[in-house]
Amino acid sequence: MMSFLLRKPYLFWFILGALVYVPFLGASHLFDWDEINFAESAREMIQSGDYLSVQINFKPFWEKPPLFIWFQALSFLFFGIFTENAWVSMEFAARFPNALIGISTLLTLYQIGAKHFSPKMGHLWAFSYLAAITPHVYASSGIIDPLFNLLIFLGVYYSIQSFWKNFASKELLISAVLIGLALLTKGPVALLIWGLTALVYVLLNRQEWLRWQAWFRALAYVSIIAIVFFVSWYGIIAWKFGTGIIADFFAYQVRLLTTGDAGHGQPFYYHALVLLFGCFPVSIWAISPLISRKSELNLATLEEKDLSVWFRILFWVVLILFSLVKTKIVHYSSLCWIPISFFSARVLYDWDLGLSTWKRVYSVGLLIVGFILSFVLSLVPYIGSHTDMFIPLIKDKFVQGNLQVPVYWSGYEVFIGIGFAVAIVYWMLAKGALTPKRIYGLMGTGIVFIMLYMAVVVPKIEGYTQATVIDFYESKVGQKVYIETVGFKSFAHLLYFQKPSKSPDGETLLKKKTVDRPTFFIMKNDVDDAMRYHPHITFMKEENGFLFFKHK
Repeated sequence: MMSFLLRKPYLFWFILGALVYVPFLGASHLFDWDEINFAESAREMIQSGDYLSVQINFKPFWEKPPLFIWFQALSFLFFGIFTENAWVSMEFAARFPNALIGISTLLTLYQIGAKHFSPKMGHLWAFSYLAAITPHVYASSGIIDPLFNLLIFLGVYYSIQSFWKNFASKELLISAVLIGLALLTKGPVALLIWGLTALVYVLLNRQEWLRWQAWFRALAYVSIIAIVFFVSWYGIIAWKFGTGIIADFFAYQVRLLTTGDAGHGQPFYYHALVLLFGCFPVSIWAISPLISRKSELNLATLEEKDLSVWFRILFWVVLILFSLVKTKIVHYSSLCWIPISFFSARVLYDWDLGLSTWKRVYSVGLLIVGFILSFVLSLVPYIGSHTDMFIPLIKDKFVQGNLQVPVYWSGYEVFIGIGFAVAIVYWMLAKGALTPKRIYGLMGTGIVFIMLYMAVVVPKIEGYTQATVIDFYESKVGQKVYIETVGFKSFAHLLYFQKPSKSPDGETLLKKKTVDRPTFFIMKNDVDDAMRYHPHITFMKEENGFLFFKHK
């Protein structure tokens, strides 16, 4: 294995990444909203033949630019999704681009680590990223952020390369293109993160103040070219749909920054906890070099030290920025995964070479955080297999209904979390001195448990939250009917019913006394009585927290 690793490192990480990220891409339905809305936009691109516009319900969708959605549309076309010739599930195809992006990230981290430090450092960086929980989960998802993160990181990296070469134009141009693509992935926050990272670097390095004019020109050059990417696409969209879509987009961005949009308000420390638990186990020992520069004494060259400074700044810029904004969602701080994995690799690299020692606090942190995670991993399937015990304790009527879904649990699922705890104890407390190889064993074992949990438990969780309505939507595909949700926001009916274009919306259908085809309305069981007893609809059934109605 080691000889193969040394001879074919890129092939090794490609194969390992594929083995970890690809197998369970289709294990569960796409999750509403964040997975389904992008896939639905890609479906509507294919159905309408309009690949320039991002649409939801065949109306302009101004929340996100198109780059990731284009990748999903290509994946759907490649796998023949929404045709009789599909050779994988729609869920697999929707998540497949992120698996490729995850593999590309592993290759990128290895390449940069090997180039500027050593091949061993490159391997440890890629391994640290692969072993962290949330990067693993998101690389097997249909969410936009892994692409966004990789593009921003590479944009920062090529800016660093340019600054080292006295602001070489080639690297600056590459950086500008990458940031421009990031803008086309998720919007202007890409330029904000890149610009703040560079600005903080300059402010913290007084020797760079003398070159402020060169820095200003370089930053302006990258910004202008990157903005051209963004403005070019939005200019076409504004010409097509009107300038109101631009105003809506920026109003949405401001709302995310200043309000707890869509109920996602969380305390200031939210993202710090998300990263601590989400990037377990590598986050435990990455904390020390993230808050202290003492470990830089072990770095041999100014180049190595400078990269370390840049990546530390990138981490803190992202963490502080998204801790300050009002809307807080798990993946908002996900760009921090790359610096965390870098500093994890730095700690392991120095320890393996005998340049530093393993701190006792790392072991304590691994045991405490690991046991908490293991408890949660075990608690979820325990609740699932004992819902009758927990339903009376829950006040939310809709959640009570969700937990009534007859999901099959064998009882063995709880042992995944227990096994994870046992593995942590084994690797940390076994006889003999704690060595790097034992930590590598812990990381590798963690990867296996994450894969097992995603394959066995996550589909059962999805069974409670949305499988009831998705099964209903899928049963109506191809039929000449209308299906709409009322009283709650959802994209699931659009994708899983494969809603045709030019169909009336739910509000319009509710107002009509007569309709031209069977029409179904889905509501949650906590909907107000005005909707429940609407004069134009009749009750069909209540199932697992959802109410099903039909137009009279």
